[in-house]
Amino acid sequence: MVKSVFFKITLCGLIIFTLIFCGCSDRMGYSVLLWSLPDQGLQDGEIVPVYIKSNISQTYVIGKMDSDQKFEVPLWQITEPASKSATKKNAKKYAEYQYQYARVVLDGLPMRAEPVNTSKQVYRLRKEEVIKVLYKGEGAAVMSGSSAMEGDWLRVLTGDGTQGWCFSYNLRLFDNRTVEEQEQVGMASSEEQMDESIASVLNSLWYPDSYKTMVESRNIDLEQLEAGYRFDTGAISDTVELKVPDLTVSFPYMGVEKMSNNVYKFTDTPISVTIRREDYIVIQYTDEQGRPTSYDFVTLNEDISDIISSEYQRRQQLYAELEAFGPVFSSSNYGELTFTGNNEFRWTGYRLLQPAVIPQGVLGRGTVSFEYFLSRSLTGRYDGIITLQFENGSKEVNFFYKIEDEGLRLESADGAHFNGKTVTGRSSNPMIVFFSRKG
Repeated sequence: MVKSVFFKITLCGLIIFTLIFCGCSDRMGYSVLLWSLPDQGLQDGEIVPVYIKSNISQTYVIGKMDSDQKFEVPLWQITEPASKSATKKNAKKYAEYQYQYARVVLDGLPMRAEPVNTSKQVYRLRKEEVIKVLYKGEGAAVMSGSSAMEGDWLRVLTGDGTQGWCFSYNLRLFDNRTVEEQEQVGMASSEEQMDESIASVLNSLWYPDSYKTMVESRNIDLEQLEAGYRFDTGAISDTVELKVPDLTVSFPYMGVEKMSNNVYKFTDTPISVTIRREDYIVIQYTDEQGRPTSYDFVTLNEDISDIISSEYQRRQQLYAELEAFGPVFSSSNYGELTFTGNNEFRWTGYRLLQPAVIPQGVLGRGTVSFEYFLSRSLTGRYDGIITLQFENGSKEVNFFYKIEDEGLRLESADGAHFNGKTVTGRSSNPMIVFFSRKG
């Protein structure tokens, strides 16, 4: 039974193969060839008969006019099959640019869904990539400053079948019948290699190099991370954006031009990039007065949102540990400190700490945070830095803190040495307060 079924399937396949390749006259219709087939002696713009379509292999079986020869081509390489008269009419659209191909001169040049510079990007072209020019379209002018750039919007086709609109300013057109270019019009020329270095840069997310230091040390400054400082290459938006603490600028661009070894410029913008390593670049921005400034950026192995979420959880855990250990701590001289939940505190009887440690006139309640970090030399002596923001106080109050067997030890960080968000040294004469755990 199995052999019988196999025989029937094989026989059916042979019959289909014979019908397709051995002279069957039935046709689906006719199509215009969009990309030349020099091995078959066919040029783009020619009309070819179409015999069958395979959705499985994504191919058509086509032939040559006045010939029994048949062969397969990808679906994208011809127009949708139609009647002979309709195809002849359709072929006129491609006549002006028959035999016309183009070589891309800028890496990252976008192809768009519509002939407008703000239209959705459908593909990014590689420098030296060869594409087929199909026809010219009417589109919006492309501006360089206040002047319109020379060129036309062209409907183009890539060697893997992607169609879109591309402005001709950064294309070099040639006739594929010329001897010097004929060998370079193949579907996948080995010379058409993307500059992998800049491609990697364009497809990566870049952050100030200080972010990497934070992540490696786990001393996460949430204010910086949540500010969204970054360098956005515009791989999706086609708008390059630089956002650092003292500057936020953005510019639309058409492509990326190689200026020298490892140095690239975003066209028609004051921004260039120097690639130091695959995970480290230097961005140079030149302001309107011609003054250049450089910024170091890195890639991260972790998602920024995950880093932020993890840091919030860590800080919440620190508060939860104090609350669980207490939540009430008492001192005969300095009153009672209670962690009341929701990152809040209440403190009574702290008069002896005013005004040296706690400002005069503040209310005895407020919020708790853990935004500062200890340097390596201090981590063994303390658990961390706790920051108290009294409800009506304008100044935060910081303490080194240590959870001990019998209670909580606080040491005023007033006069301590701060380097950004990291505390690097104690005060020379600190106020130390011990609170017993009130059980």
